[in-house]
Amino acid sequence: MIRLHFTAADLRRVTLAPAADALSETALSLRLGLRAAGSRSSGARPAGSRPAASRDSGARSSEARPGPLPGPRPGRGHSRVSGGSGGLRTQWARPAALEWHRSLRGGAVAGAGVLAELVTEDGFVPDFLLQPSARDFDEALEAVASTPAERLALDLGLAGAPGRNGGPGRPGRWAHDLARGVPSASTALVEDTRRYFRESVEPLWPRIRSDALTDRALRAEMLLRGGVDALLTTLGTTWRWEPPTLHLPSGSTYDVPLCGRGLLLVPSWFATGPMVMYRPEAATVLVYPMYDDGAGRADGSADRPEALAALLGRTRAQVLGLLRSPATTTALAERAAVSLAAASQHAGVLRGAGLVATVRTGSSVLHSLTPLGASLLAGG
Repeated sequence: MIRLHFTAADLRRVTLAPAADALSETALSLRLGLRAAGSRSSGARPAGSRPAASRDSGARSSEARPGPLPGPRPGRGHSRVSGGSGGLRTQWARPAALEWHRSLRGGAVAGAGVLAELVTEDGFVPDFLLQPSARDFDEALEAVASTPAERLALDLGLAGAPGRNGGPGRPGRWAHDLARGVPSASTALVEDTRRYFRESVEPLWPRIRSDALTDRALRAEMLLRGGVDALLTTLGTTWRWEPPTLHLPSGSTYDVPLCGRGLLLVPSWFATGPMVMYRPEAATVLVYPMYDDGAGRADGSADRPEALAALLGRTRAQVLGLLRSPATTTALAERAAVSLAAASQHAGVLRGAGLVATVRTGSSVLHSLTPLGASLLAGG
């Protein structure tokens, strides 16, 4: 069990990330691909994965596996990240993510290059592949390239420092070169990661970005209506909020005091459980699986309520159907592939008809179906 301990100051500093993190999503998508590929093979294991004997078989409902207990550590100013538990299997992934993997036909995973030596099927993800403060994918890659060699060595588990956060099962020459700060090793990582992202994740990014906006709106609405207690209570079905402690299922036991610096919540499309990143001088990061209503396909399309088209018009009927899961105006515009003004107008007409309710959340508004709207869709 991973226990995150809040103080009153921490509860005042729970924040929502503005969007999904492209670099960590890239790493987690590759891990999902390796797991899926490993589950189909008989005895053969993907490059970079650990032997089965090294897995934590007790952790079956969570990915959380953070590094050492936080506290002062001379010379260490970087984060410690949970890598995940090997007991997880691919059935914990959202169906659309598995559909995405099948559409790749294994080619993208095979072409991940050296990245596959760092992201292993059993759950290991090195700290430097998670850059929650980066504004975009390119900035995150720049941060990876500028990571000091001593931190790379520690993150990869190649240093003799106590409390290391695991590492690749059999680190090869390239991993050792990376840990020593050899420029060609860093260049290979950046280039292979960028290529894998462009070939595998970038085509899906509009869907991930839209789903992240939907998730953020839902979490913001929960925070608005029920406060921090409601937000933390509903983050995960197997997570337990017992003030002032959030319990995350895991095969190992760790206590992580947040130390008054708060908690940053980062939604993930590919994660199948929580990941914890402890940062000594900033808010602890909790990566969580974003809300999944089970609807839609990996290409981002959604069912259209054709029977209502004659009554409401095709686009407006589509907008009503898309609000089966609540959305901000921005998310609704992206889902329906219309302008912000058009999305706002359609939502306004539907609201005037009593089919949609709108609630303001800070500078945004959240649209959701009313019971009448839901009934109309069900009847249609």
